[in-house]
Amino acid sequence: MFSAIKADIKAIFDRDPAVNNIMEALLAYSGLHAIIVHRISHKLYNLGLRTLPRLISQLARLLTGIEIHPGAKIGPGFFIDHGMGVVIGETSEIGKNVTLYQGVTLGGTGHEKGKRHPTIGDNVVIGAGAKILGSFKVEDNVKIGAGAVVLNAVPANSTVVGIPGRVVKQNGHKIHAERDLQHDNLPDPVWEKLAELEEEIAQLKEQNKRQTSIEEEEIPLKFTI
Repeated sequence: MFSAIKADIKAIFDRDPAVNNIMEALLAYSGLHAIIVHRISHKLYNLGLRTLPRLISQLARLLTGIEIHPGAKIGPGFFIDHGMGVVIGETSEIGKNVTLYQGVTLGGTGHEKGKRHPTIGDNVVIGAGAKILGSFKVEDNVKIGAGAVVLNAVPANSTVVGIPGRVVKQNGHKIHAERDLQHDNLPDPVWEKLAELEEEIAQLKEQNKRQTSIEEEEIPLKFTI
C-alpha cells in the first residue's frame, strides 16, 4: 500500500506542471487525498468488512468530491487531476499509471450482479467528463477524449472520442509519457467526415465543369456537319 501511495505522489510531479513541492502535493491535491483514503478503505474491504470502508469512502467523497468505492482495484501511479465529480464503481479495475480528469465516471449499466464496471489498462488517460460504462476492458495506452461515452471494449494504443465512443486512431505511434496528457489534441471524426464530403463535392464540381466545357466545344462541330 505504501509503495503504491509513493507512486501516486510521484505521478503528481510527473504529470502536473503546476505542483511546486511535496508539501503542496500532500496538502492541496484532493485527488491524492482520495486515493490515499481509498487504499486504506480497500484494505479493510479485502478483510471482509463492508460498512466501515463505505463510511470511510463517503467521508472522502464529502471532503474531496471524489467517490471511489472501496471495492475498486487501483494500481500504483494513479493520478486524478482536479477530481471533482469523479465516480469509480465497486468492480472497477484500474492498471498502472492511469490519469483521470474531473467528471470521469467508471460505472455500470444496470442492476446486474458480479463484474459490472470497466477494467482500465496501464497508461490510460481519460479526459474530463468522459463516461466509461459497462463490464469491458479498455486496453493499455489508450486516450479517451473529454466528454466521450464509451460503451464497448477499446483496443490497445487507441484514441477514442465521441458519443458513443469511436476509435479514431490505433497503433499510429506508441503513446509516450511526454504526450500522454494531450487529451485536448484529439481528432474530430465529424469534422473529418465533413472535410471529406467538401473535398468530394469540389471534385464533382470540377468534373462537371470540365464535362460542360467539352460539350460546349462539340456543339458547333455538329452544326457544321
